[in-house]
Amino acid sequence: MATIGMGDIKKNVRLIIGEVPYKVVEFQHVKPGKGAAFVRMKVKSFLNGKVIDKTVHAGDKFEVPEIAYKTMQFLYDDGEQYQFMDNDTYEQLGLSYEQCDDASKWFKDGVQVDIVFYKGEAISVNAPEIMELVIKETPPNFKGDTSSGSKKPATLETGAVVYVPYHVLEGDLVKVNTVDCEYLEKVK
Repeated sequence: MATIGMGDIKKNVRLIIGEVPYKVVEFQHVKPGKGAAFVRMKVKSFLNGKVIDKTVHAGDKFEVPEIAYKTMQFLYDDGEQYQFMDNDTYEQLGLSYEQCDDASKWFKDGVQVDIVFYKGEAISVNAPEIMELVIKETPPNFKGDTSSGSKKPATLETGAVVYVPYHVLEGDLVKVNTVDCEYLEKVK
């Protein structure tokens, strides 16, 4: 299995810490005036989505996990798990609520998601980065609500909440970035 060291730490690099696969979400190379350089990083677990802080010193080595992705279709919530279907074999796969944590607020019938596999086991889900969704609920506009840069909360058809400009109304179709949970544009 491949290994990486302190100099290889970058955003989105995958590594194993104590048998758990992680992805680097933030890092900072630090060179103090006295002593050896080191790297401070925040890593996100592929297993449960938790983010931890880790300090890496020169000479520290990490194994690179063998992560595989498979595109599957979201089917439904059976009350205990989210159910997905393999587009090639039509087999169903169930994942727990914890495994789908952040991605679950973007699930709607038929959406294509990436299932993350580690050592042959499904461990988590990635929602599509950009989605077009209908606004189900948002406060009405009032006269004078035209200041640039101002935004109001809007609940989407999946239950996710994003902040939208005042001109966006209930029933509008909008494009959103699911990674940053933000409104991109109104779909015409």
